[in-house]
Amino acid sequence: MKILLSITLIAIAMNVSAQEVNKKIHDQARNKDVLINVCTREGITTFPEFKEMYDPLYAAYVPDAATMIELKKLVKKEKIKIVFGTWCGDSKVNVPNFFKVLDNLQFKEKNVEVIAVDGAKKAENGIIDGLNIQRVPTFIVYDKKGKELGRIVEHPKTTLEGDLLAIYQKKS
Repeated sequence: MKILLSITLIAIAMNVSAQEVNKKIHDQARNKDVLINVCTREGITTFPEFKEMYDPLYAAYVPDAATMIELKKLVKKEKIKIVFGTWCGDSKVNVPNFFKVLDNLQFKEKNVEVIAVDGAKKAENGIIDGLNIQRVPTFIVYDKKGKELGRIVEHPKTTLEGDLLAIYQKKS
C-alpha cells in the first residue's frame, strides 16, 4: 500500500512539475482569457484583469492588529493552498487581502500553492481532484504532514485573519 501511494505521489509531483506555470486559456464558459492550473504570485499579480483590483485592494487592506498578534504565535510550518478564479469577483477581493495577511505573518511563499481554475471550477490534469472545490476562492490550511486543518470558502465568516486564527486555534 505504501509503495503504491509513493508511486502515485511521485506521478502527481512529476505531472504538476511538468505543467506550464501561469498558463492562460480562453474560457468558453466566461468567454474570456483566464489563468489555469499552478500559478505564481507574480503571475496572478501581472494578469491584467486580476491586477486592476489586486494592487489597490492589497494596498488598502489592514489586517486587525490584535488578531495578527495571536496568529503570529500559532503559525509554524503549515502549508496553504489557494484555489481561485481570475474571473471571480470574490477571488479578486479576497486573494489580495489574504496575501496581505500572509505577508504580515511573514509566511514563507514556498509554503503557499496557488491554483487557478476555469469558470467551471476545474483545473487540468486532476490537480484539484479530491479537494471538493465548490466555490472560489478556497483557502485550505494544511499541517506540515499534509493533513487539512481547515478552509475558508468564498469569503470569510469574520475576517480573513479572524477565520485563519480560528483554524489555527482549532489545531492547538
